[in-house]
Amino acid sequence: MPVALFDLHEASARYEGRVVLNSISLRIAEGERVALVGCSGAGKSTLLRILYEQRAAEAALLPQELGLVRVLSVFHNIYMGRLNRHSAWYNLANLIRPMAREVDAVRAMARRLGIEEKLFEPTGQLSGGQQQRTAVGRALYQGSAVLIGDEPVSAVDDHQSRIVLQNINDSCKTVIIAMHDTALAIEYTDRIIGLRGGRIVMDQPTAGMNPDDLHDLYRG
Repeated sequence: MPVALFDLHEASARYEGRVVLNSISLRIAEGERVALVGCSGAGKSTLLRILYEQRAAEAALLPQELGLVRVLSVFHNIYMGRLNRHSAWYNLANLIRPMAREVDAVRAMARRLGIEEKLFEPTGQLSGGQQQRTAVGRALYQGSAVLIGDEPVSAVDDHQSRIVLQNINDSCKTVIIAMHDTALAIEYTDRIIGLRGGRIVMDQPTAGMNPDDLHDLYRG
């Protein structure tokens, strides 16, 4: 059996007195692409947070709230993915007057996600989908082998969703994402973990699966 990159045993979590995860046991190996699916409130975001805490030093996190600095440009928000690679003075210099080599590197990432033409526009002036792609760009620009994402394509159309998910898979060896679009989850991951009421009720490979197989997760 491959060595587990993530390993939970009987993990539970509460929020405001309510149980949101109940006795979760889960192993995820390096190289797996995993989708967490289930109704809103099933515990997906909480499970992602617990998994991220196990590998925070080596994983890129893409939260549902995005966490963009809205007054700063797309360039600056994506560049933030590598702040820890440079000194404070170097980062400050790029805040004031971006260096050509950094602009070229960030532009290449923005081009992959279809937001190159917005590179120096404040993110607060962008559409929801453009903001989401900026956040994806920041996470991928970090260069981590592991990405943990909470609904990374919720604000973009089907075509853009495929571009984003393909870029995530091309850039990261291990991927764990929460998704509502079950068809895309099946297409772009190799394992589905279904949650209901804070428990894992399904854990299966996506090979041969279709969205109808997941309908029971959304009933009641």
